[in-house]
Amino acid sequence: MAPGRTTKRRRVSPPGDEEVTNGAGDFYSHAAEWDLEQDYEQRPRKLNKKEKERTRLPIKTSEGFQNVEASESEPEDDDSFLATDDDEEMENGDAGEDAAEESEEEAPKIPLKQQIIQAKEEIARAATLINEDPEEHISSFKTMSEMVDGGSHVAVKKLALASQAAVYKDVIPGYRIRPLSEEETSGKISKDVRKLRNYEQSLLSGYKHYIQTLLAFTKSSKDKPIDAGLKTVAINCACSLLLAVPHFNFRAELLRIIVNQLARKRIDEDFVKCRDTLQDVFSRDDDGAVSLEAVRLLSKMMKARDFKLHGSVLDTFLHLRLLREFSSKGSRDRVDRDNEEENTLGGKKLKQKKEFRTKKNRKLEKERKAVEKDMREADALVSHEARDKNQAETLKLVFGIYFRILKLRIPNLMGPVLEGLAKYAHMINQDFFGDLLEALKDLIGHAENDELNPDDDNADEEDEEPTTSPTSTTRDSTRESLLCTVTAFALLEGQDASKAAAALHLDLSFFIKHLYRSLYTLSTNPDVEYNPNASNALRLPDPSSSQAAQQQQNIERKKKVNFQTPIVLLLRCLNASLISRANGLPPPVRLASFAKRLMTASLQVPEKSALATLALLNQVARHNARRISSLWYSEERKGDGMFNPYATDFEATNVFAGTVWEGELLKLHYCPEVRDAAAGVEKMIAARD
Repeated sequence: MAPGRTTKRRRVSPPGDEEVTNGAGDFYSHAAEWDLEQDYEQRPRKLNKKEKERTRLPIKTSEGFQNVEASESEPEDDDSFLATDDDEEMENGDAGEDAAEESEEEAPKIPLKQQIIQAKEEIARAATLINEDPEEHISSFKTMSEMVDGGSHVAVKKLALASQAAVYKDVIPGYRIRPLSEEETSGKISKDVRKLRNYEQSLLSGYKHYIQTLLAFTKSSKDKPIDAGLKTVAINCACSLLLAVPHFNFRAELLRIIVNQLARKRIDEDFVKCRDTLQDVFSRDDDGAVSLEAVRLLSKMMKARDFKLHGSVLDTFLHLRLLREFSSKGSRDRVDRDNEEENTLGGKKLKQKKEFRTKKNRKLEKERKAVEKDMREADALVSHEARDKNQAETLKLVFGIYFRILKLRIPNLMGPVLEGLAKYAHMINQDFFGDLLEALKDLIGHAENDELNPDDDNADEEDEEPTTSPTSTTRDSTRESLLCTVTAFALLEGQDASKAAAALHLDLSFFIKHLYRSLYTLSTNPDVEYNPNASNALRLPDPSSSQAAQQQQNIERKKKVNFQTPIVLLLRCLNASLISRANGLPPPVRLASFAKRLMTASLQVPEKSALATLALLNQVARHNARRISSLWYSEERKGDGMFNPYATDFEATNVFAGTVWEGELLKLHYCPEVRDAAAGVEKMIAARD
């Protein structure tokens, strides 16, 4: 049986007993004796300790409700080491922070080789993602760009620059991306079109940032020097992009990088790389737009520098495709077909199975082909008109540069200018023929004076152009005279100038007489069969010159422009003055005087030059044998008096009083081909007599 419920009884103090009190009364009875300030002073300080989280409930004590923390004996809540660290931090002050920073600096650094390997892996990963799907991984371009913009090592920046150029060449489309207008951005478009537009704009912005980075790396100054290796990589990337994607946006910035390098005083590998790139751009340009833009920048650069630049920059104009796209003639005996091999097998034509079409379908097909043909003709017409316009503007700029240099008479640039004029002279407007001939006559007069006073000319060249190499400042007066003569004869080769020669009153006798005077000098020239670069390469380097000067000379010899040799220029002039009918039939005195002097020169020139000279005389004899046959047969001599071989004018030589005795010596030449060629000239004279 359960025990019964008991009631709690309270203790009651007996009445009248005042000394006996309860616990609370006894507690407050001694309040006057409390020393509260002393107790507070003896309590331990927490010293700005971090308050940790309270996990226990407050309890009631004799002093009231208090929060009691875990005892120090409990190992699971022991935080004494944290308090010790805090105490040390507060005691040491800022010394603790310095110690932490030193510990971070003393962390083991990654070696450079390991950094390069990691950068290669990251770049390869980003490039692979871009090649797989550029639209989905467009952010990978930013990853490679951050490697260049960040504080990476120079080697890592080089890798990132070269990798970006390779990836952009693969990703850039075959068309130019135009900026979107406000109407296009706000208009309603499909999801696929919006995705394509976002990709194109992202690609364009990344490519723009990359081009700006290349431009910044190629511009070095005293305040902000650029690493030479990084600059070379940036120039190579710009050159490769210009050759690979010349149609894409920001082409002007790439051309500006190359033109800025061509304006430098020092000729190094970067200069040669930019020059060769510009030559390749000119030779590959189909529509002429890139060439026009490049020539404009070159023209501005030359004017800004007062034409104080290297002559090889002007040689790049020789690679321009100016109004000569359809100069080749078609074959008269066969027709080239593109699909001829596809439709033949073993020399027999394959029978193609005809597809059945209704009358209506055949009519529609015929109309469709007619429309396509008209569209092709319209596109071709537009492209030809645009190309001709671009090339005409380019030609104007090139001739403007040439004529300005002729007016200033810059010594080290006269050779390249005359090379260009000799090539493009037939495209000059007839209104400028007279002024150009006068300028060429003055140049020949200065060249003859330079031959008489070479020391004064070299001194002037050193004063005018001290920045170029020694090989480029040396003027070849004989070569310049030949180029002037070739240019003068080339003026009559195009634009129906031969028909208008009488109306224009073009007198080329000055150039013919100068050519006659220079035959003896050319025959004794040891470099008559070599262009300027080859003649310099045959000579040993100067042992007293510095290593930098020798390297600069080696760079100069690597020009790709095919300079014509002096003997080739001479033959061009002789062909125009003796064989060509542009100036009418040459008089007998001119033919005989040149024939006599050329036979004398054939005794002095090398073997190949002698063969070329005798071949020219063979052509002269084929057309004018009866007019000069008296030089080979003394019985038919028509002149009186004495022959003067040293006369400067062929009309004063009394050539018909002489005899071509050089033919007998040429028959005894050591080369059998020269002997046969000399005998062939005599046979031609005898056959036509």
